[in-house]
Amino acid sequence: MDGLNMVITITDRERTETAINLFRENNVFTTDIVLGQGTASREMLDYLYLNPSEKAIVFGVVTGAGLLPLLKAFKRKMFIDVPGNGIVAVVPLNTIGGRRSLEYMLDGQAVDTTQRSQEEAERMERMSVKTDHELIFVIANEGYSDLIMDAARGAGAAGGTVIKAKGTGAEYTEKFFGFSIASEKEIHLLVTPAQGRNNIMKAIMEKAGLESKAQSIVFSLPVSHALGLRQPE
Repeated sequence: MDGLNMVITITDRERTETAINLFRENNVFTTDIVLGQGTASREMLDYLYLNPSEKAIVFGVVTGAGLLPLLKAFKRKMFIDVPGNGIVAVVPLNTIGGRRSLEYMLDGQAVDTTQRSQEEAERMERMSVKTDHELIFVIANEGYSDLIMDAARGAGAAGGTVIKAKGTGAEYTEKFFGFSIASEKEIHLLVTPAQGRNNIMKAIMEKAGLESKAQSIVFSLPVSHALGLRQPE
């Protein structure tokens, strides 16, 4: 595939170094490493023969030419395509702010930076991205992970990962939404088959939306490749 991609790897924390080394062996610079917590239900953990564990989320940017070799490396060395060994999700990138940022994130990877015509760029922007999977982001007040994940599982989600965050712009959000929003946040990441996205997002908004104490903001991104997911029954 053409273009640039954000590769998001979610794995048990003790396997972080292995994941980072795979990125480096494939000349992919890892931009961020975030610590998180798995949210899979007890039933799901039993199904996958897993114990509750802390997670590491590693982000890297890879060119289209380098993507498939990287995914093959994750399959070969971490068995990431087998449920229970972690998840890899690939999100196509539309824009990176400036050439220096591009060079920094690619860290020597070759990429065609030829500019497309304005007409072609506008046409590409209008095209909807159709993929088999989606990455759902749920940004919510701290302490409502169980409420959010119970709603998501009730709509077909298998599980997710939660990371701590801190909100900004409290004055703006109060003016925009009409009520204050807490600054201590949790970000829930759920990779799901695209056909189940709407039901999951709707369930979360109904039980943990902006009018609830969780005050969740929910959105999704297209995922061009996904490894390590349990297939829906």
